[in-house]
Amino acid sequence: MNVSAPEIERDVMEYDVVTVGAGPAGLAFAIRLKQLNPGISVCVIEKGATVGAHILSGAVIEPGPLDALLPGWRDAPPPICVPAGEDEFWLLSKDGGRRLPVPPGMRNHGNFIVSLGALCAWLAPQAEALGVEIYPGFAAASALHDESGRVAGVRIGDMGVAKDGTHKPSFTAGIDIRAKVTVLAEGARGSLSKQLVKRFGLDADSDPQGYSIGIKELWQVPAGRATPGRIVHTFGWPADNRTYGGSFLYHLDGDRIALGYVSGLDYSDPEYKPWEAFQQWKNHPTVASLLEGGSIVSAGARAIVTGGWQSLPKVEMPGALLIGDAAGLLNVPKIKGTHQAIRSGMLAAEHLVQSQLAPAGFDAKLRASDAMAELKKVRNIKPGFKRGLWFGLFNAAWETLTGGLSPWTLKNKADWRSLSKLDDSRAGEHEQPKRDYVQRALPPRDRLQGVYFAATAHDEDQPVHLVVHDTDVCVERCTVEYGNPCTRFCPAGVYEIVDDAAGKRLQINAANCVHCKTCDIKDPYEIITWVTPEGGSGPNYQNL
Repeated sequence: MNVSAPEIERDVMEYDVVTVGAGPAGLAFAIRLKQLNPGISVCVIEKGATVGAHILSGAVIEPGPLDALLPGWRDAPPPICVPAGEDEFWLLSKDGGRRLPVPPGMRNHGNFIVSLGALCAWLAPQAEALGVEIYPGFAAASALHDESGRVAGVRIGDMGVAKDGTHKPSFTAGIDIRAKVTVLAEGARGSLSKQLVKRFGLDADSDPQGYSIGIKELWQVPAGRATPGRIVHTFGWPADNRTYGGSFLYHLDGDRIALGYVSGLDYSDPEYKPWEAFQQWKNHPTVASLLEGGSIVSAGARAIVTGGWQSLPKVEMPGALLIGDAAGLLNVPKIKGTHQAIRSGMLAAEHLVQSQLAPAGFDAKLRASDAMAELKKVRNIKPGFKRGLWFGLFNAAWETLTGGLSPWTLKNKADWRSLSKLDDSRAGEHEQPKRDYVQRALPPRDRLQGVYFAATAHDEDQPVHLVVHDTDVCVERCTVEYGNPCTRFCPAGVYEIVDDAAGKRLQINAANCVHCKTCDIKDPYEIITWVTPEGGSGPNYQNL
């Protein structure tokens, strides 16, 4: 006779609206909702220990949507906010490069360089001043549903659970937050968004979503070396012609430079290493000369949603909405999504006020908006690079020239499907990548140092939040077919193949995780699922 465990008694909080994620989309939504109807109760929950702790982006922002949300923001701007200056665009070779004309979408006159984490920390008190309740350190582990299956809120993950699943003396049951509407603003590859997209089949009529991994560092450089407002983007080396990749250098005030490297997760080479490619790029002569004598302030990594117009899922479901990068609104050629996030959050708030908190109709409203018109014009640019660098550049020029009026739409496929097996890649079916990864010179010298600069912290005595559903596949099949690419694509050294007296096995160093979600995206067998650890765990990004 099976006896089920007793149901845990949970506290319940009730609101008109609960928003998952205190990024630019979630906060803009909450602010706009309260501006339009102060009587609507709304709370925002955030898995990071503080607002902004898990936020990482380049970031150069277009100010138009922020002007519309908070018209006086320029009088008291966020702490890092530098007017964009000169733009540069370079094609790099290993030892040099060629400066090219700046593509129209990457011209930043009138824009601002910001720290997106600092921007969100600056937005949060403005939301609270309007009556929004914000709860950092609360991770939404699952959705609540009513008897009809409609989303009815979220359940916060339990705290104080040991690695073996037992309850520690500090155990606290997660709260149920019930709401008339749940707004998902988790960013790229949000765990709850992923669950609900699958449950409601929201992606049935769209292409698979696409992603890149962005790895970023903030440097303090010697006095006088940074030129506040200078914006430099590069492509080419160290990526080969079949790997989508590029970099950014954003000069801030206070002798600081924000820099990073983006690798498309549709790469085919199973031996490609995104973190090492970034370090390799930093040692290019034009970059190393900027950084020499400087020091890293903070570092991190995150997935970037890049599928665009053809990968947009349906953004409404019974009881809930998707906004921002949870929906997939980043404009890839511009390398910008913050303006789209704020724009979609405001649009969602306006829709809910007009519809008396009914999500139905938001999908059509978003698709008819400026946000989607912007994405449709550039829908073919990123997919064009799947056919190689030179075809991608030619196609991008054509799509820009015609304003995206081509009568065709190029397709996306799931990133994990792009990975070649070892035998195929070594047989010369693909161009051999430039694997002379730098292991010297500029810091950090290994991934664990990168984890240190991300200030990542997890209680190691908690259930592993990186769930591998069949570890035998890792050892018996993946080792032979792909060479265990998880040990290379993870920027934080989470995954190791260990061969000791106990035999060959996968070891998961979950405490290193910076929550980038790359493993959940690129694993070629789709057996890794990223779930939320205890609320407040993870990186603590400073001014990223």
